[in-house]
Amino acid sequence: MPMFPPGATVRRRMIAPESLERAVELLRHGGVVALPTETVYGLSANAEDELAVRRVFAIKGRPATHPLIVHIPGVEHLNTWAREVPEAARKLAEAFWPGPLTLVLPRTARATDAVTGGQDTVALRVPNHPVALAVLQKLGGGLAAPSANRFGKVSPTTAEHVREDLGGDVDLVLDGGPCTVGVESTIVDLSSNEPAILRPGGLAAEDVERVLGRKVPVRTSSKVRVSGSLESHYAPRAGVVLTEPVQAVARVQELRGQGLRVGVLGPASLALPPDVPRFDVPDEPAGAARVLYARLREADTQGHDVLVACLPAESGLGIAVRDRLSRAAAPRG
Repeated sequence: MPMFPPGATVRRRMIAPESLERAVELLRHGGVVALPTETVYGLSANAEDELAVRRVFAIKGRPATHPLIVHIPGVEHLNTWAREVPEAARKLAEAFWPGPLTLVLPRTARATDAVTGGQDTVALRVPNHPVALAVLQKLGGGLAAPSANRFGKVSPTTAEHVREDLGGDVDLVLDGGPCTVGVESTIVDLSSNEPAILRPGGLAAEDVERVLGRKVPVRTSSKVRVSGSLESHYAPRAGVVLTEPVQAVARVQELRGQGLRVGVLGPASLALPPDVPRFDVPDEPAGAARVLYARLREADTQGHDVLVACLPAESGLGIAVRDRLSRAAAPRG
């Protein structure tokens, strides 16, 4: 088995069985491994190893009461972590797992307070990425895996983002290439008789409703705490000002008039003066979601005081993009 120094990066084209075995060996012995999923890169630890889970919290600087998502190898592991699994959960799991969907359900004893933040519920997901799935299947258990970045900051969608944020704090980084969805999973609460979306994400609400055959409200304020639910989150260093695309030029002129260095995050079709630094995203929401965090990080390297962010249409994955931008623009503590 090859040896890797702490914080080593194993790139996708080099992820051989020996490298996956090394990752699993680390996870079995209290290690913390950054690995790719289709949504964002995760900072993973054995979900049943409380000391390892605490390391994840410490590396991120994450409050211990902020619960983690447990990633599992497949739907057959659902009853290991959740009890009283309703038919709605099974329908959604069969339709969208592996994929960018997290289900909140009443927990079993296997889900400890360290993972759930002391709640009676657990958040579960099967990721849709060959590297993450291979590690999970070899481990044969669950991985607690929040985004692999400092708490409250912009999520990572490449291994390089992880290295920039966490350096040598991580035992191993598996490089699976850029994430294909680009925003975190949609979280659906099924712990009561009334399903609700607690976090918009990489699965559109319309798809959830189609499978369940009913309207499912979005409740970003809930007594059930979930990842990514704080008012200020996903925040770059620059301040973020939200606008509709048609108002972008006026907002830029207004902010420049205050002596601020301004950049614009918006659709590639947006007409802007040539001297305005721009960070383009595709016009269609799924494409915008895929590159959102990479563009926020790119803008941060340019030293802008303010980033004017154009809001996409409030439908499909546009809802998730609007959610992330709204939290990035929220007042910071």
